[in-house]
Amino acid sequence: MAWLAAGALGLAVVMFWPLVLHLGSDVPKDFGDPLSQAWQLAWGGHALTHQPLDFFEANQFWPGQDTLALSDALVGYAPLSVFGTGVEAAVARYGAVFLLASALAFAGAYALARELGLRPAAACVAGAAFAYSPWRLEQGGHLHILSSGAIPLALAFLVAGYRRDRGGLVYSGWALVAWQVSIGFSLGLPLLLALAVGAPLVWWLLGRPIVAPRATAAGVATVLVVTALLAVPYVRVRNDEPDASRSPSTVAAYSVGPRVFATASSLNPVWGPVTSRSGLPAVPEQTLFLGVATFLLAILGATWQGWPRGLRLGLVGAALVFAVLSLGFEVSGLGRFLPYRALYEVVPGWSGIRVPERLHTFTTLALALLAAAGASRRRWLAPVAVVAILVEGAGFGPGRWYPHPPAPRAPAGLAAVRAPLLQLPAAADDSRRYLLWSTDGFPRMVNGRSSITPQRTQRILAAVNGFPDRVSVAALRRLGLKSVVLHADRLAGTPWEQWRSRPVAPLGITRRVDGSLVVYDLR
Repeated sequence: MAWLAAGALGLAVVMFWPLVLHLGSDVPKDFGDPLSQAWQLAWGGHALTHQPLDFFEANQFWPGQDTLALSDALVGYAPLSVFGTGVEAAVARYGAVFLLASALAFAGAYALARELGLRPAAACVAGAAFAYSPWRLEQGGHLHILSSGAIPLALAFLVAGYRRDRGGLVYSGWALVAWQVSIGFSLGLPLLLALAVGAPLVWWLLGRPIVAPRATAAGVATVLVVTALLAVPYVRVRNDEPDASRSPSTVAAYSVGPRVFATASSLNPVWGPVTSRSGLPAVPEQTLFLGVATFLLAILGATWQGWPRGLRLGLVGAALVFAVLSLGFEVSGLGRFLPYRALYEVVPGWSGIRVPERLHTFTTLALALLAAAGASRRRWLAPVAVVAILVEGAGFGPGRWYPHPPAPRAPAGLAAVRAPLLQLPAAADDSRRYLLWSTDGFPRMVNGRSSITPQRTQRILAAVNGFPDRVSVAALRRLGLKSVVLHADRLAGTPWEQWRSRPVAPLGITRRVDGSLVVYDLR
């Protein structure tokens, strides 16, 4: 199916044009999570080749342990990250994987629709509706959420394998499930739960057939082993860091009600100007508008006689269930009874998921398949539907493209600073840059970026507001830190803005200025 891969990748290039012309220099969307996720990808390749047995012992949040497990670690991409070193390679790799994720989402949904009996044109509707749904525009900084293509692709392999009694296809489907889990638990854990509930139900409804038992056993074992191995560092982090288990108030902060389904990204030239994002506490996670074309086609698909009634009802039910779960829950009022609260309280690991809205991925897949069925009612409807869906899901319009700002350049001399080091200031936007720049050698550093900050790191940062003074220098020396770097171009409004007036001679340390860097040697 080389033509499918080429077509899906070509469509991704077009939808995010001209990013492909700037691989290695620009990052898609913004300087938020793309910078830290570019580091994650790079670290995966570095760890795989240099310290595979200590994969999660990343160079961030030194001297903490398993610090890669403070976020979805994108482990599954590690084999793609073994080539290339340094900042430019990290930026190019992130851009390439960003495009690949959308291409795989299109190909996966296409393959599943074909396996469910739809014609190629209608299957393209499923691919477009899943990979380029308007809500995905705001996920440009969340590669672990964009990387959902293995979900429909795994289902396509499983359906094909069980239907034809081919063990190789069955095992491949379960292996893809394991790979999806390795990308991150935000989508991996819900996928496992859906399969744990849905697979036995389908097996029972089909008359309990015995098909490919060995491949099934081997595949399920692979999924369980991969999940268990990946869970170990996350469990350790959860035990060490109380904030790794999201509090009810944290989850409730992302649960703002059904209005999220009628809210589109500001990047969308069609629906962005006519939907309101005011009052949303977390816009990237709460703009879940699916597009009018997909929704209307899904209604047509729900009544299309070309599919068995059970399949149509199953997809409608799945869309409704996941839509309700995407609402999360509230800590008070009627919203506290939403079913997501039961998952949060009962399912192991579920309390580590911070954003309920990410379950919208599964709603999107169900509706994309129904939309493809709806487009099968008339031969001319499918190509028109594909165009309409892509227009609604585009992030470009007259006079502008999908954002691709040039990646921040590492200051000259930073790679030569002795580690372990601390870089100041250390706000979230600063530390994202430092992580990207650290791909040049991966020096150990106190800085890091995650949805939670380890307690030890919080204490270190609280102790250096007066740096350089006797208390902070002594504390950092006890820690084993060798260098502190001030980024002079980012110090405005920080406690270190007047660094020139702070003497260092009485403290037994040295200071040198290297361009925009002020480097303190604590040895």
